[in-house]
Amino acid sequence: MRTMAYLVPVLLLAACSQPAPPPEPAADAPPPMTGATPAEAAASTTPDAVAAPQAAAEHAKDAAATPADAANPAAPAAADDARARIETLLGDAAQYEKVFTAFKTAVVGGDRAAVVEEVRFPLNISGGRKITGPGEFQRNYEKIITPAVVKAVFAQDFGTVFVNQQGVMIGDGQVWLTGQCLDKACTRTEVKVGTIQ
Repeated sequence: MRTMAYLVPVLLLAACSQPAPPPEPAADAPPPMTGATPAEAAASTTPDAVAAPQAAAEHAKDAAATPADAANPAAPAAADDARARIETLLGDAAQYEKVFTAFKTAVVGGDRAAVVEEVRFPLNISGGRKITGPGEFQRNYEKIITPAVVKAVFAQDFGTVFVNQQGVMIGDGQVWLTGQCLDKACTRTEVKVGTIQ
């Protein structure tokens, strides 16, 4: 009984004491590692309807933390950072930038034929549907390339794109650029627009 009388206050004190909260990460600290294995990363190569909103939320949080201001002297560093993230996660950043620039120019300029050149079919669109080819894309162009998509593409700068294992996201997930291996060893890839929603 004496032992119990002694242990109860000690246990109560231990239960009431709280460890110090972990220190806040620095504003320029990289995001925490996801712990995904290479196999898990390879398994998730196409954006889906569930992952896109989550990625968009992460992108919005990142964009709020680092404003994309043209007068910001850190803007060139941000572009280099985007390229470095692409190189690390996806491969050839120059290929992604080339497709991004061509797609943006075509969408903003209203050049339907040029837009189709940058799209991979079947194209994932909103509602989990797919567009199977260029003819179907052209017939549904206004339903796919909506004013919201045009606005997101117009406002996006390559240096501020969100990058993860699924690809490069434009806007809040309106457009995804994805790479596709052209050989078994994946030494050659092709980057195209794989999702517009």
